[in-house]
Amino acid sequence: MNGWFANTDYDWYRYLSGQGDLEEINFWQPSGGRAFRILSPGEPLLFKLKSPHNAVAGFGHFVRHSVLPAWLAWDAFGHSNGAPDFPTMRRRIEKYRRNASSDPDAQYLVGCLILAEPVLFPRELWIPQPRGWPRSAVQGKTYPLDHGEGQRVWEHCLANAQALGHAASSHETGVEKRPRYGKPVQITPRLGQGTFRVVVMESYGRACAVSSEHSLPALEAAHIRPYKEGGEHRIGNGILLRSDIHRLFDKGYMTITPDHRIEVSRRLKDDFDNGKSYYPFNGSRLILPDSSLDEPDPAMIEWHNENQYLG
Repeated sequence: MNGWFANTDYDWYRYLSGQGDLEEINFWQPSGGRAFRILSPGEPLLFKLKSPHNAVAGFGHFVRHSVLPAWLAWDAFGHSNGAPDFPTMRRRIEKYRRNASSDPDAQYLVGCLILAEPVLFPRELWIPQPRGWPRSAVQGKTYPLDHGEGQRVWEHCLANAQALGHAASSHETGVEKRPRYGKPVQITPRLGQGTFRVVVMESYGRACAVSSEHSLPALEAAHIRPYKEGGEHRIGNGILLRSDIHRLFDKGYMTITPDHRIEVSRRLKDDFDNGKSYYPFNGSRLILPDSSLDEPDPAMIEWHNENQYLG
């Protein structure tokens, strides 16, 4: 297993390290033009602070890369972008970009490396960067984690996570269950709310699964089984919906059938003497993700029909 030692902005690290335990963070890149193929889901990204610090100050587990408008990155991840507010985040992005300040609505694209279960170390636990770190590594460098300098740093990272009491990291990476110098373990990261939103949005091609609406500000990632009712942040429990359709779905006025057809409750007309904008969707097929692995979980559909739908 490999890890990517990413050159990390100190102000980004300093803000996040003061936020306590976080379930997810967005390691943004100022330009959204490049695809990111360095890490596979579950592999670690290590926060390598730039000079004069020259130390590894934490890590997170890579979930996915997405290219988002700056405003949407803030909307999805908020403080987990490493800033107390959107103007501060914009200033940090724009100091690395050309002509960004001419876009007052922050429609410009940024690369988002979405990380789960991050661990940030206090200064006394910083780990010296890999010996021989090349000055030419502008963005970062990949190291194998099973030998050499990569192993040295990674083993210290796991020990720090255990010392700091990060239960998720200890459980998922096997810190307590394997020899300290055993083979690195690739994990399946748990998704947070912001990551869930982005994953669902990407899986459905950034279009409402009912109406085909593509306007991003109007789209929301809906839980089929609500989170407060035990539903998880995972793709099989998600569906991308226009905001008004999301509201009706959550209130039980719409559902999806086991064969992926849309059903609109008769209660919409009974309760509001209206619904003419929504009844044309009744009986039409849900627009599914390209991958069958991302389709709605039948168990979640059954739960929604039995517990949420008004019929």
